[in-house]
Amino acid sequence: MNTYLRDKLLQKLETLSDERGYQVLDYVDFLESKYAERPMPGATTTNPLGRFADAVEEKLRAGKVSATTIAETMGFMNKAMGVLSGAAAAGKSVASDLMTATNRVVDAAVSVGRSSPPDQSGGTSGASAGATPDAGGHAPGSPPPSGAGGINPS
Repeated sequence: MNTYLRDKLLQKLETLSDERGYQVLDYVDFLESKYAERPMPGATTTNPLGRFADAVEEKLRAGKVSATTIAETMGFMNKAMGVLSGAAAAGKSVASDLMTATNRVVDAAVSVGRSSPPDQSGGTSGASAGATPDAGGHAPGSPPPSGAGGINPS
């Protein structure tokens, strides 16, 4: 729809009462169902809260509830959706901040690990560096030197 036509329709709609507005909406729904060749963009709301609100509005309209009551109900639902959307945005922000902090800690740990000097015990861990040699003269857990090890070749 071109912008001129959309603006003209909006001007007309703004002057209507809620009752007449719902009649226009019914007529637009009728035209859409009769002549639509493809689904209208934005006709199906991807937001679950929006789909819920649309379903509630349809039930109220089908139940012949007054236009004023429908308008008030939808106004309350829109406010509730705004609050829930704000809460969801706050939750996403907290999760994002948590991930950022976690990434900083991991990056700091990695950079400390890269910048620390190599182990001074000859490349072995501290547990085996201070180990007491066994009776054969070598540290426990290490393989015996070749030709040694307490095995008598004869």
